[in-house]
Amino acid sequence: MAETDAVPVDKARRSLEPLRELVPYVRRYRGLVAGAVAFLLLAAAATLMLPLAVRRMIDHGFSESDGTFITNYFSMLLAVGAVLALASALRYYFVVTLGERVVADLRRDVFSHVTRLSPSFFDRAQSGEIVSRLTADATQIKAAVGATASVALRNIIMGVGALAMMVITSPRLSLLVVVAIPFIVLPLMAFGRSVRRRARHAQDTLAAASAFAGEQIGAVKVLQAFTNEDSVAGRFGEAVEAAFRAARASISARALLTFLAIFTTSASVVAVLWVGAQDVLAGTITAGTLGQFLLYAVLAAGALGALSEVWGELAQAAGAAERMSELLVEKPAIAAPDKPVPLPEPARGAVAFRDVDFAYPARPDSAALHGLSFDVAPGETVAIVGPSGAGKSTIFSLLLRYYDPGGGAVLVDGVDLRQADPRAVRERMSIVPQDVTIFAASAAENIAFGRPSATRAEVEAAAKAALAHDFIMALENGYETQVGERGVMLSGGQRQRLAIARAILRNAPILLLDEATSALDAESEILVQRALEGLMQGRTTLVVAHRLATVLKADRILVMEGGRIVEEGDHADLVRQGGIYARLASLQFEAGADVFRGAAAE
Repeated sequence: MAETDAVPVDKARRSLEPLRELVPYVRRYRGLVAGAVAFLLLAAAATLMLPLAVRRMIDHGFSESDGTFITNYFSMLLAVGAVLALASALRYYFVVTLGERVVADLRRDVFSHVTRLSPSFFDRAQSGEIVSRLTADATQIKAAVGATASVALRNIIMGVGALAMMVITSPRLSLLVVVAIPFIVLPLMAFGRSVRRRARHAQDTLAAASAFAGEQIGAVKVLQAFTNEDSVAGRFGEAVEAAFRAARASISARALLTFLAIFTTSASVVAVLWVGAQDVLAGTITAGTLGQFLLYAVLAAGALGALSEVWGELAQAAGAAERMSELLVEKPAIAAPDKPVPLPEPARGAVAFRDVDFAYPARPDSAALHGLSFDVAPGETVAIVGPSGAGKSTIFSLLLRYYDPGGGAVLVDGVDLRQADPRAVRERMSIVPQDVTIFAASAAENIAFGRPSATRAEVEAAAKAALAHDFIMALENGYETQVGERGVMLSGGQRQRLAIARAILRNAPILLLDEATSALDAESEILVQRALEGLMQGRTTLVVAHRLATVLKADRILVMEGGRIVEEGDHADLVRQGGIYARLASLQFEAGADVFRGAAAE
């Protein structure tokens, strides 16, 4: 990702810095944060009261042998336990709700941002890897913002509170604990960096495996057609094993971190307890005071031990937050200028290319267009033909402003597209692409994608114009029939006609047809051509086609080769010229007729 290359990744990996990106999301819900902190403090306070009660019991309760005194203290302990239980339950509610809310907002913002990124971003990014960030990484963040952050804060409060009470209880013993703290904290910090780095690597590896699986499942018919099930399963198995090894390395680092934390804290508690026992024997402190100090020391040690585990989880969440933030900081290569030039109203549909040079960002050394210039008048139908790789579909990509030209200018209604808002430009265009996209939704929803505000009557009218109404009504639930992922429940021709209906519903002044009838049988092609002829009336239409039969009625034909226009005219003129178009026409019409006659003679 180009933009993220500039991020100081090494610095980020040495800390939990990426989690700061979540702060603006947390600030939106100050009520939830306040509730979580309030009940967190209440639960901590209730817990810290217990050692005080234990000291009183040891020093006074048993020595006085007063049953009433003991009963009162146990009643107080029960009340403290009730407060602790209620505070813990409410803390859980607030923090988990906060985590769910923050992650929902984060997912929404990331998805919204990704949908606005330029096609050049998706030329180099895998969709499965992006989805992994929206799912697996977001789940890690949810755990961090919810339970993990709460546990971390609770243990920090408990640790600080316990240390403070230890100082109040016995300054001498507390001094020994303070001396031991650096020997506990410094190794935790050092190993925490390793956990952070390995967690990020494990998440990257898992995302790669998810991307591979998504790609193969999306093409399962091709996979099976070429009998590559075993090969693909083997490759996915290798990817999963790589993800497992990366996860195991992360787990090993966390396990070592946990061992160090618990061992060092336990050793320090034992050492302090030994010194305290000597003081009790010497009469310097009471047994109750030592018991109170010991309980606070256990609470402090437990808090530190829990923080070591929490640190590992936060390190994983930091890796996930870093990956999510990489998407958010990615800047669209194509964006509206600060003061976009408005397109004229009403739209006329004039199109012009002025000496345009262009190379795809993924292939900067291979130019797709060279000095391309042509004009399309409002309402004119212009066909663009030529061999594969001539640059025909690139013209559509530039018109839709998926990319900006490297040289020259592309104009719509006299406005250079680089000076206009890309959304305003695209609102003036309908397209039927060569690779039709059908969503896992109903037939009606797929057509309405062209104009979501359209009524059912308008959707059906568009379907009828595209000759899709009859086959839709023949489906199990008519327009409400779910057509499956990528339209697997439909034939290729049916998918094409849904896409045509979508473009008809769009009702834009400029119509782009990229092999719009390529998947139709001969009879359906004739019918759809008639429907398209009606649609083209009064609209500027650009038609990209390999099958020359679809361009015979165009007002003008542009013949491209090597990113340049090499011939121009109508069908009859171009055939008379005897150039590339005449050769293509001969191959398609005459050769096809010879094959037909030969088959009929046999």
